[in-house]
Amino acid sequence: MVRLTAWVRGRVQGVGFRWWTRARALELGLTGWALNLGDGRVEVVAEGPREACERLLERLRGSDTPGHVLGVSERWSDVKGGLVGFVER
Repeated sequence: MVRLTAWVRGRVQGVGFRWWTRARALELGLTGWALNLGDGRVEVVAEGPREACERLLERLRGSDTPGHVLGVSERWSDVKGGLVGFVER
């Protein structure tokens, strides 16, 4: 079990990106959130099996996301727990 924190930059706000991310994360059985940041990026925090988090990261970097992703940076850490479901913040 791991925690993935990803910062997605590009045209990713106001295009359904958080909703899309939530749907993908729930399909993979992950918990966490997607949050619009003031600088135009979306922060994605997901906890679960490493393989599922890696698959979410691949999808965030893929070509079928809403909007237009210019890049994704990531940080891996230990699970913090206490998350229920996957929410849009």
